[in-house]
Amino acid sequence: MITVAGEADVEDVRLTPLQNDHFRIDVTLRHGDTGWDHYADRWDVLDEAGNVLGSRVLAHPHENEQPFTRSLRLQIPPSVTHIVIRGHDSVHKLGGKTLKVPVPGRSPEASSATAK
Repeated sequence: MITVAGEADVEDVRLTPLQNDHFRIDVTLRHGDTGWDHYADRWDVLDEAGNVLGSRVLAHPHENEQPFTRSLRLQIPPSVTHIVIRGHDSVHKLGGKTLKVPVPGRSPEASSATAK
């Protein structure tokens, strides 16, 4: 059976407040990595206007670890109430399922599930 890698899909996002507008962001990504020729190589954190606030570079394929979770510590400006996480892969570039999540303490809909 041949596995065809599609676009990188964001499956879950967890934000943990730290100090001084810094957060730990844990992102679970799914992509049918086939090796160095086609793998999820990055995920981005955006504000609601589409500005990139930060990125987590993924240094190698995860063929045998799907889905997988990686973290990033990032300062999120106080004016940002929601972030969007998007995946990137080495072939399709941007695409796949994105997730928009509230920033804990800044939005009425920020729940304990998001702020674990």
